[in-house]
Amino acid sequence: MSQAVEAKKVTRKDFVSDQDVRWCPGCGDYAILAQVQKVMPELGVPRENIVFVSGIGCSSRFPYYMNTYGFHGIHGRAPALATGLKVARPDLSVWIVTGDGDGLSIGGNHLIHLLRRNLDVNILLFNNEIYGLTKGQYSPTSRMGQITKSSPQGVVDSPFDAAALALGAGASFVARTVDVAQKHLQSVLHRA
Repeated sequence: MSQAVEAKKVTRKDFVSDQDVRWCPGCGDYAILAQVQKVMPELGVPRENIVFVSGIGCSSRFPYYMNTYGFHGIHGRAPALATGLKVARPDLSVWIVTGDGDGLSIGGNHLIHLLRRNLDVNILLFNNEIYGLTKGQYSPTSRMGQITKSSPQGVVDSPFDAAALALGAGASFVARTVDVAQKHLQSVLHRA
């Protein structure tokens, strides 16, 4: 007589790590983390086949907070690391978590080449228009005229439009959302 073994239903809690989250109070990164953890079980990919790759910055602590495989690399190199991982293991669901400084400045060249290759990876680019971890340098997406610690007379550079950059590099799926729009954020994560 055979007995069917019922598979355990995976929930959001299965994707929450045992690490204390160390972002500043009120940071939007908390909301993004919560929505990613909520959506992951709905995607149907086993946890052991999911990898979060990051560089340096506030957003890049993300792999520590996910109960999946993770790789915390050096500044700006998450796209290069993720490329190697995806080429070596195309069966994995690879997610890059980066910020505007890490991804568009220090790692901008790696990001552009990843986008043009159109590898099957997901990029979550947290754009707070500042280097948050260093507490106030302007970033490639800071608005012109913005006063920061590193630009006391105001930012003089035009900001990058990250979505336009991704489209120009040939990315196959590009979307924008915001941490406070939970339903929209969930929808974007599902479509990605």
